[in-house]
Amino acid sequence: MLLVEDTIVPAAALPLAQFREHLRMGTGFADDSLQDGLLERHLRAALAAIEARTAKILIARSFVWTLSQWQNAQAQALPVAPLDIVTSVTLIDRGGQETVVDDASWTFQRDTHRPLLAAAGACLPAIPTNGQARVGFIAGYGPAWPDIPADLAQATLTLAGHFYEFRHSAEGRGVDMPKDVASLIAPYRRLRIGGRSQ
Repeated sequence: MLLVEDTIVPAAALPLAQFREHLRMGTGFADDSLQDGLLERHLRAALAAIEARTAKILIARSFVWTLSQWQNAQAQALPVAPLDIVTSVTLIDRGGQETVVDDASWTFQRDTHRPLLAAAGACLPAIPTNGQARVGFIAGYGPAWPDIPADLAQATLTLAGHFYEFRHSAEGRGVDMPKDVASLIAPYRRLRIGGRSQ
């Protein structure tokens, strides 16, 4: 399975002013924007880390997900949430021939943790032997920073601040999330039952 981000978060959607305030950086100077590139990189890194840990897309964008078999014939859980819309389902045979699936044969179900691509009839369209299915969709809380739940927005700013503070130190490159960030994102993480993401 391969999930590819088809569009990126536009720079205008990133809360640079809020991040400067969070870092208690001075304002009103001629060089206020001097560190904007650095701040943007840390915000993007924090967004990516929060999304990876929670499987929640914070700022809406489009994705393409490719897989070689359905989880079951009736429904396939999508890898991230919240789901806005499934835009296409395409079957690809082993020779690379693509067939766009009629959208009357599938539907999607929104869910906080496990949105589903579901069969409109008895089962989802069969993936060709040694072939793939490619699912296009848009996911995210919304196109702008204020659309993100407050606790996830705070977690992102806090983690970005952590990255900024320790940018020259090995301490900031550890695999563990800072405890305050982990607490903020805990309600959004998928439960793992029997060793599988649910």
